Amino acid sequence: MLTIVVFLPVLVGIGLLLVPEARRRLVAGIWITTTAVDLALLVALWIDYAAGGGRSTGAGAVAGPASGTGAIGYETNIAWMPTLGSGYHVGVDGLSLPLAAMTALLFLACAIYSVRQDHRPRAHAALFLFLQTVSLGLFVSLDLILFFVFFDLSIVGMYFIIAVWGHGNAARSALQFFLYTFIGSLALLLGFIVLYLASDPHTFDIVELIRQDPLKNDPLVGGLALLTISIGLAVKTPTVPFHTWLPPAHTDAPAPGSVILAGVLLKMGAYGFVRIAMPILPGPWRSYAMVFVIVGVVSVLYGALVAMAQTNFKRMVAYTSVNHMGYIILGLGAAGLAAGTNPQAANLAVTGAVTQMVSHGLLTGALFLLAGVLFARGHSYEMAEYGGLARTAPRFAALTAVAVFGSLGLPGLSGFIAEFQIFTGSLGAAPIPTALALLGILITAALLLRMLAQVFLGPERQPTAGAELGSGTLGDLRPRELLSVAPLLVLAVVIGVFPRFLLDLIEPAAHALITLVAAGTQ
Repeated sequence: MLTIVVFLPVLVGIGLLLVPEARRRLVAGIWITTTAVDLALLVALWIDYAAGGGRSTGAGAVAGPASGTGAIGYETNIAWMPTLGSGYHVGVDGLSLPLAAMTALLFLACAIYSVRQDHRPRAHAALFLFLQTVSLGLFVSLDLILFFVFFDLSIVGMYFIIAVWGHGNAARSALQFFLYTFIGSLALLLGFIVLYLASDPHTFDIVELIRQDPLKNDPLVGGLALLTISIGLAVKTPTVPFHTWLPPAHTDAPAPGSVILAGVLLKMGAYGFVRIAMPILPGPWRSYAMVFVIVGVVSVLYGALVAMAQTNFKRMVAYTSVNHMGYIILGLGAAGLAAGTNPQAANLAVTGAVTQMVSHGLLTGALFLLAGVLFARGHSYEMAEYGGLARTAPRFAALTAVAVFGSLGLPGLSGFIAEFQIFTGSLGAAPIPTALALLGILITAALLLRMLAQVFLGPERQPTAGAELGSGTLGDLRPRELLSVAPLLVLAVVIGVFPRFLLDLIEPAAHALITLVAAGTQ
């Protein structure tokens, strides 16, 4: 079942290439149907997994032997390159299943938003379906080579989306994105090879590497392996100082491309820390946990301060992504500090970090779709050119406000649930860095509220390049735009008010992960 979920989109995408280019509505219908079916299958897997179905009884858990606690579900392990100790090994647990479901939802939102795509719609849909398979494949991978293949293919897919369907300096931004992230992936591969050579017998299997802890008696090599793996993941996340590719890539990407870039591809880096770096290198992670705490805090503050200086709506949202991903790194680093002395706090920090991955995907995905609406109407992202849109586009204003309040951590929305857990779990282990990171919330609140006041309140303004925003109901959200954005924000509200269904899935896997990290040699 899991293999069907992963490869269904790309198989349909290949079939789409046989559909005549002129059949735009047919292409859009097939794309939407495929993403909807994939999401429905993942929801079914979630329900069954939560009820105890699909759990493995052999390897049991990625982070421990107890079946039913962080256990792998729907596991498939087929020999692929046996001489290298690499196989097609996939499965899900409480760390990966929420991200896989969020990925499917975001791709469905992009499909609905792109119904009226008129520039090479067939290739556009096929490329997004390819990216969906690559993204889902990465989140369910339990083999380092398989993880790396999907990791690299995501770079290729996003490069073409930015270069072909972007605007502004799209070709340059796409090339910068490709070079930065590809170099990062080479560092990641180097770290994987170190783990392979250190294991006995040699293997790339993540579950087996966790069981062996191959570098537990070699802190120097373990630290170097953690460094190379962390650089590769930090570029993709991205954290300061590896973030410079992100703002131009977002600014020049089409709206659906920005949604997948921020909502999904950035999570690949953050997910790599909890799936690979922490459980396979528990000792080095604990030894260098404070480094990750500091990097997280710097990313939080730098992202918020630079976002405040932006006049371009899309660049502002891009820098808030650096800020929000910093909270994740802070939480994971603090979990390493607290794992041996306060496992409950460490568990809370990891749970908050994974919840933040889901929350950021939903809220920032919605904001980038809304940025696309703004650009489609006014042909500009400059916030100073807009004003009074709450009167001419009330639905647009209302949904933007919900996304903004969620991003700044207002209670009742998913951002609050995630950030509260991160801060609560981190405060005891790293009180001063956590206190500094709290300033990031204040700065983010100030810049987002200022944006709301400038764009939606006051006298009416609109760019001279396009007058559609001020033309009555035509300026507000159209049905396809509403259907693409509203479900993301509804789910953010549901998580904010009734988070138990998500936390019940994440917490056992987080507990198993912390048990591993706590056992690591310092």
